[in-house]
Amino acid sequence: MLHATGEYGTIHTLSSERITMVRNDAFHPDLRGTARWLPRSPVSRWSLPVIRGLTGLGARRVPADVRVEQVGDITVRVITPPTAGPLSAALLWIHGGGYVIGSAAQDDWMCRHFARELGVVVASVDYRLAPEHPFPTPLHDCHDALVWLAGQAGVDADRIAIGGASAGGGLAAALALLARERGEVRPVFQLLTYPMLDDRTALRTDLDESHFRLWNNKANALGWQWYTGLPAGAPTVSGLAAPGRYEDLSGLPPAWVGVGSLDLFHDEDLVYAKRLADSGVACDTLVVEGAFHGFDEVLAKTGVAQAFRAAQVAALAGALGG
Repeated sequence: MLHATGEYGTIHTLSSERITMVRNDAFHPDLRGTARWLPRSPVSRWSLPVIRGLTGLGARRVPADVRVEQVGDITVRVITPPTAGPLSAALLWIHGGGYVIGSAAQDDWMCRHFARELGVVVASVDYRLAPEHPFPTPLHDCHDALVWLAGQAGVDADRIAIGGASAGGGLAAALALLARERGEVRPVFQLLTYPMLDDRTALRTDLDESHFRLWNNKANALGWQWYTGLPAGAPTVSGLAAPGRYEDLSGLPPAWVGVGSLDLFHDEDLVYAKRLADSGVACDTLVVEGAFHGFDEVLAKTGVAQAFRAAQVAALAGALGG
């Protein structure tokens, strides 16, 4: 296993060796001042309508550089930078929100960053949300968007990466599995940003949640129950709903997994990364010490967040030939 340690975290190029999971209970200096004011989770049965109402306001705004396309029952927000070639690589991006909140519009700024830095087309999926639209509807929405993107003029169908953050990262991992099963489009890379992968984490009672921010295990149990229609940890939860349960990870596209040491998903993400590596899938992992869930979005201008995005861009550039 190759280790490269820098100011903002440790990158592991994984082999079949065992991962040592190191937890650091101190917030990163860039995040410490704000972290104490952030909630452990904003999502509950009572807050869900309020949060959706607030995010819905932002979704109505369409900046000049964003094109909204109808794809079946959903829409996709597309950014094509002026530097994109006549046949461009592309990134299909999937927003987070615990499978129950959020919209593609919330990540316009991030998609714009990827498009500008990489010179590729970026399409962000407005998949339908649970509990009104439980699994497999959101995953099928993402697959529909992937097939649509691959069929667009000016997009190289052989150079499409998929990625997402939090629940979007979980959907990206599931989409890689579904795309392998269906064989219509074969993504070349999966960018998994603190992905929500395994409902069984909601059953853990050994976690110290004192430093968790923006997503804790109480919200986690609700999100998984609303998404799967089953209690978190139920034996019949599908591996396409919770990719951490999927048995055969061989033959998937190379992956990048990034997560903070103070993220609820830290352990499940590193387990999944190791399982990918053990299955012969190239996987780089970045662990950011002292970072909580969603740190790069809440405090996007900090040095640690900028370094995190730079690592994402570098991984995508390597995969897409940029």
